[in-house]
Amino acid sequence: MAVDQLNLDNAHARIQAADSLDALESLRVALLGKQGVLTAELKRLGGLSPEQRKQQGEAINRLKGEVGHALAVRREVLEAEVLARRLATERVDVTLPGRDAGVGGLHPVSRALERITDIFARFGYDVAEGPEVEDDWHNFEALNFPPDHPARAMHDTFYFPDGRLLRTHTSPVQIRAMAGRQPPLRLIAPGKVYRSDSDQTHSPMFHQVEGLVVGEGITLADLKGTLAAFLRGFFERDFEMRFKPTYFPFVEPGADVVIRWQLPDGGSRWLEVLGAGMVHPAVLRNCGIDPERYSGFAFGMGVERLAMLRYGVTDLRAFFENDVRFLGQFR
Repeated sequence: MAVDQLNLDNAHARIQAADSLDALESLRVALLGKQGVLTAELKRLGGLSPEQRKQQGEAINRLKGEVGHALAVRREVLEAEVLARRLATERVDVTLPGRDAGVGGLHPVSRALERITDIFARFGYDVAEGPEVEDDWHNFEALNFPPDHPARAMHDTFYFPDGRLLRTHTSPVQIRAMAGRQPPLRLIAPGKVYRSDSDQTHSPMFHQVEGLVVGEGITLADLKGTLAAFLRGFFERDFEMRFKPTYFPFVEPGADVVIRWQLPDGGSRWLEVLGAGMVHPAVLRNCGIDPERYSGFAFGMGVERLAMLRYGVTDLRAFFENDVRFLGQFR
């Protein structure tokens, strides 16, 4: 259709006849698109004389602007009609019950950590905190680690270029708590620790709770009674418990605490749950406490380890994958 055949009245009539947004868009393309009537007429201007080109060009551009405006007005009308139809058919019944937005819950590790802290608070323990970036003295030297101990190796510990490190246990908190203070002391040190290890039962970052009691006349019997009471409180059942001799640089004697764990098939097996021992005299001496007068015990446990046992989790990595289907079980 030539431009002389496409007057404004004709364009308006066609635009007003468009009864849908799709039909209007098709008309816009036919009139103003790259292959549209008005675009084609603009391309033909090059073959006209200068006087004709000016006159025809002004007419085409004027018509193009008026057609564009008419299209915009018609689009607003059609969009309003579409919205009205949607509002008429998509009504909201305000009497229907609302949707449950979903309620979150504590992470299972947080739940276990709170439970441990609450139990020891009832036993009269204070909570102590310390930095996660430590120096060699507090993390190793003061705790009686020899210079060639494997824990100091770079494949086990995350070191910074200046010689500092990410703490490998929360025992440095105990060293800081004892420094400048005299017994009696009774505290736990919960927090994050870091070791270069990762598999089904180990994570590069995990949580520990370590405990310390120092005073006059503290014995191994006090340690065993404390841990037996704690395990009963944490798992809410009685266990047969044993101390298995082992070596830790900061305690003497040292022990792995094992309990008889009931299996789903009705059987049982001995399961290691934490480490403990009597505080080494050298550690007390490093903190300015007289080991001839005072004695003490210390213990340490992995929070994820206890959480796995309490909640029946078989893969430690499930705690850190943030799968809401897994975490939703602990609300």
